[in-house]
Amino acid sequence: MLRTAALQARELGALHGWSSSTIMCAIDGLVVLLQGLPPGGRVRLSEVQQRKPRHTSAPRVAEVLASLDLLDDDTTSTTRAWIQRSVGRLPDGFAGDVRAWLMVLLDGDARAKPRAKTSLRVYFSFVAPAIEQWSTTRDSLREITAADVNAALAPLTGWRRRTATAALRSLFFFAKKNKLVFANPTTRLKAEPINDGLVPMSEEQIRMAEKAAVRTDQRLVVILAAIHAAKPGAIRDLTLDDVDLANRRITIAGDQQRLSEPAHRALLTWFDERRSRWPHTPNRHVLINKQTALGDGPVSGHYLHGQLLPGISLDQIRRDRILNEALAAGPDPLHLALVFNLSHTTASRYTAIAQRILDEDVHEFGLGGSNQGQKTTDL
Repeated sequence: MLRTAALQARELGALHGWSSSTIMCAIDGLVVLLQGLPPGGRVRLSEVQQRKPRHTSAPRVAEVLASLDLLDDDTTSTTRAWIQRSVGRLPDGFAGDVRAWLMVLLDGDARAKPRAKTSLRVYFSFVAPAIEQWSTTRDSLREITAADVNAALAPLTGWRRRTATAALRSLFFFAKKNKLVFANPTTRLKAEPINDGLVPMSEEQIRMAEKAAVRTDQRLVVILAAIHAAKPGAIRDLTLDDVDLANRRITIAGDQQRLSEPAHRALLTWFDERRSRWPHTPNRHVLINKQTALGDGPVSGHYLHGQLLPGISLDQIRRDRILNEALAAGPDPLHLALVFNLSHTTASRYTAIAQRILDEDVHEFGLGGSNQGQKTTDL
């Protein structure tokens, strides 16, 4: 078994571009874990993490064991552990329903996709205080009324109220769907309108983004946000299969678009560098780094925001692109929805902001007519 595992480690290492030291360290870990394993036995993932030598990479050892069908994943994900801890602090009458709701948000179901782990934490951070307030006079979600919901939302304003409203709607929609409540108290709940402070980026902010994007991967990310209005998550999830260089097409978050000339050039340059740095990587994501090149997952959000482009807001660049399209082509929500694959609500929001800017003195924002089409061209 040890000889087979060592041979498999060398083959995987050659296939995925592991260094010779990584391969030897993986074999050291396999020796520790497989010695004494009975015929037909399997190694638990928690044991890999606990018993592997300090210099050994647990993911590489686990990858070899999994390829030989010798690995059992008995670990609990970080998010699941957080759900158990957090929900455990809620009153008994509410905890079970909230736990079930969070699990559906995490895993999805037949009619809903899994939500981002950050969304779970944000939603729970607004739901938990409301439940603590209700628990003084109520014993379960079934007893909550629309008046109770309004009372919990009363101290909140602006985006905090909007987010809390969305979280409570999600919770009670789940509860009604699964017959945990008789009626949904958030059915007629409306969030107060937001005085949106979205304005176009200044020339100084644009120059700062240009100066920060000096490497090929940095430049690619900024161009995808500035021209194709790609969200950070969509950039991280972009795979090689989503890019059709020959036909100048790109699929971002399921939406196929014509590949712009700047993005085409940036992709060609980045692919050359990617191929030279990690020629044997099994990772199919467009954007990879030295950590993800050995696996198949996307780069982390922290890497994208904190290491690749520190101090640069890709969301702000993306919003600026959409707003400038609305200003240049006219405030038409249908046009924005078709060009950027936006929902009707989001497209209408950008349209309203563009119309407000056009109705005011456009020059006070530094947006003279000659500058409208220049922002993305400069990139």
